[in-house]
Amino acid sequence: MSTTTTATTPSTASTTSRLAEIARSLADRPEEWIHRVRLSADGRWYERLHRDGDHEVWLISWLPGQATGFHDHGESSGAFAVALGSLEEHQVGQARTMQTGESWAFDRDYVHDVRNSSAAPAVSVHVYSPPLSTMNRYRLSGDGLVVLTVEQEEDW
Repeated sequence: MSTTTTATTPSTASTTSRLAEIARSLADRPEEWIHRVRLSADGRWYERLHRDGDHEVWLISWLPGQATGFHDHGESSGAFAVALGSLEEHQVGQARTMQTGESWAFDRDYVHDVRNSSAAPAVSVHVYSPPLSTMNRYRLSGDGLVVLTVEQEEDW
């Protein structure tokens, strides 16, 4: 059973719902991507599977303990679906565990940290619209989130 949760405003709900459906649909068809997955002790492995003028799709693998750190997606809205295993998604002051088949959609400017806190590898599918051009990385301090760096598309 697939479930989607969203963190959106009414004006962007149709976009984020569409992105979540793309992510869920591909996550539900492992025969189309499982042969691409790599596991790396050096960090999360990722590969862009699709990009057009509207959106892009990424496949990401996670070993236990691997995490993104707090980040946003610049001007892009997004969604991700857990294809295998489980992941935790953290925002300042809250966290949720997502299992295989679950997805999450969000507006631009959404800041989160995604991590594999389980004892087994995980795989997820991520969709962004428009395609990512920048991402801000943050550090959590006593005063909240502080921007550490801005990544550009060429950094990925």
